[in-house]
Amino acid sequence: MKHFLSVYDAPSISELVQEGIRQKQNPFADAHLGKNKTIGLIFFNSSLRTRLSTQKAAQNLGMNVMTMNVGTDSWGLEMQDGVIMDATKAEHVKEAAAVVGQYCDIIGIRAFAELQDRDKDYAEQVLQQFKKYAGVPIVNLESATRHPLQSLADCITIEELKTTIRPKIVLTWLPHFKPLPQAVANSFCEWVNRIEADFVITHPEGYTLAPEFAGNAQVTNNQEEALKNADFVYGKNWSSYAEYGQVLTQQSTWMMTKQKMDLTNNGKFMHCLPVRRNLKVSDDLLDSEASVVIQQAGNRVWAAQAVLKGILEG
Repeated sequence: MKHFLSVYDAPSISELVQEGIRQKQNPFADAHLGKNKTIGLIFFNSSLRTRLSTQKAAQNLGMNVMTMNVGTDSWGLEMQDGVIMDATKAEHVKEAAAVVGQYCDIIGIRAFAELQDRDKDYAEQVLQQFKKYAGVPIVNLESATRHPLQSLADCITIEELKTTIRPKIVLTWLPHFKPLPQAVANSFCEWVNRIEADFVITHPEGYTLAPEFAGNAQVTNNQEEALKNADFVYGKNWSSYAEYGQVLTQQSTWMMTKQKMDLTNNGKFMHCLPVRRNLKVSDDLLDSEASVVIQQAGNRVWAAQAVLKGILEG
């Protein structure tokens, strides 16, 4: 791999999933690959799992790690080419990315959607500008439209826990009081549409995802119908794509509970975290044996390690 921005950069999902499982079984087997190499982790937005899991994965591979929060640890960066820089941004990405590329062998970038301009967000300007100017491989630590490291960890978790070759996987919208990006939902769809699964997306009216991400999944506004006989249920909130960035409903009836999981085929509940308890998911579900959110979060390390190994080998 040269870059890891989306599922399209993975030569084979199944091979990458198996590599993650191998890394989990022997975390330090490839520590020689990263010797005298440095990864820079650049955060435009806050992070817990992504920051720590990617750092741990890099260290397991023998890499040095540098982390920077843009706007507090560095100058604010101008992303637009050809502008007169007479506003608040003190440095242009053209110089900043090139300089970071002088210091680092790989750069990880985290930059969320602003949820103001759909075309701008879906153009992935921050990732594309770093890819254009850094001169080294770029890893997506969650962007405006995708979170591929999370999705790879999700696929690893499903592979570890599935009891049938073709499980039924349901992505369900959850209620939230403020607008959240579509990135995790988009990315989950993008990956699950490419593995062996019966895939269903359920959400209230108005929350249809972009067709290029929803793909061939079955889509329904009936959550209980969708949950029937599911092997895995993935809960996530996202704001409207059609009425971009808007919260159209806060229906508490869409919260996932242990009672709803009883509709499934002894299914496992997944969530990318962080999760607001008793708003999006009830205590009784999160604290039950059906919840695999901690195992899922743990697999973030092995997803990142599989990806970084592939880049280092390349």
